[in-house]
Amino acid sequence: MNAYDGDEHTERTFAALPPAQGKAFAQTWWGRAWLKALEDAALDAQQLKAGRRLARAGSVGAVSVRPGRITAVVQDRDRTQHRADVLLEELSGEQWDRFLDMTVERAGHVAALLDRDMPPHLVEDAAATGVDLLPGMGDLEPECGCGAWDHCAHTAALCYQVARLLDQDPFVLLLMRGRGERAVLDDIQARSAAPAEAAPEPDGVDAAEAFAAGDILPPLPELPRLPEHPGVPPSLDTETPPPSGLDPAALEYLAARAAAQAHLLLADALRGVAEHAVLTPAQDAVRLAAGTSVQAVRERLARGSGRSREQLELAVRAWEVGGAAALDVLEDEWAVEGDTLVRARAALESAWDEDERPSLRAKANRWTAAGAAGQVRLGRDGRWWPYRKERGRWVPAGGPAQDPATALASAASGAEE
Repeated sequence: MNAYDGDEHTERTFAALPPAQGKAFAQTWWGRAWLKALEDAALDAQQLKAGRRLARAGSVGAVSVRPGRITAVVQDRDRTQHRADVLLEELSGEQWDRFLDMTVERAGHVAALLDRDMPPHLVEDAAATGVDLLPGMGDLEPECGCGAWDHCAHTAALCYQVARLLDQDPFVLLLMRGRGERAVLDDIQARSAAPAEAAPEPDGVDAAEAFAAGDILPPLPELPRLPEHPGVPPSLDTETPPPSGLDPAALEYLAARAAAQAHLLLADALRGVAEHAVLTPAQDAVRLAAGTSVQAVRERLARGSGRSREQLELAVRAWEVGGAAALDVLEDEWAVEGDTLVRARAALESAWDEDERPSLRAKANRWTAAGAAGQVRLGRDGRWWPYRKERGRWVPAGGPAQDPATALASAASGAEE
């Protein structure tokens, strides 16, 4: 696949690849990480799409890879040609020493590189030593003969093409970071043959001493500041047909809701709220539906939770007035018995004066006012929830109250006659 131009240690030239119709540019996780660095930093999504089209059409010429730079001539749709370069910072000599020492210490890393593989733990272990092998957001610096100051279609096309090269050979990335394959492997062999130094004495103190000094340990660091908004997940619009059974829109929505929920949990943790109710899958479907107005998503959530579209809409309405507790009152009809029934009857007796008490028909935990289209429901926590009739069905009319009279007054407001 590759033809070499010059010293292999400093430059490799890859012949132009054929069009990539109907498949993703990156199949490996490190190839996708390379593209994520491009897509996260580009300011113009349209330029990325144009770059994908050029790369997919085979418009990227031979790719030259050398330390700190990749280069190719990209032919535009009007057949004009532009030299595109993308720069990536080289690792320093100290960083290379730390990376190679770490690699030699773990035989599995050496074996993976020899197999043209870059397992996640290799990259993670490198990062733990302060060496970032894969580029992050903003690390891919574009230069193009078309004069664009940000990533244009030509530099984007070059990056998409290089993702295909990285899939086949992770040493391409190491060359961009400053060293060719032969130099890396020779260095690893030399370090492996070097006599091992005596291991230093472990740091630390006796456990009894550490326990005795517990009252003079420094305080814990301050808690992190809460971000103003939840994070925004990346777009999954890659112009590549998704695998069978994968719905990109649903995945994007779930990622966004997960970010929002994480933000909420962090806010609660910073306020000292320690416990959170564990939702059932049916309850969580309602929570997710409450966060979107996209009908296709709601219909899918309705099917997944065993509800009709109308039932899900009603459940969302309950969720919006009281969360999981209100949802339980909507969907859980239970028999009021024993002491709970005694307390409920006492509350109903004392809630109104004798001449103002409405006529109530009782069924399980639900009391319906005769002729008033209002209803109160007793929750398992002892609170009363207002309901009113709309278009022939009982719907939540507001939040809970401690006494049935207040709840029934809320239910009567706006109820159908």
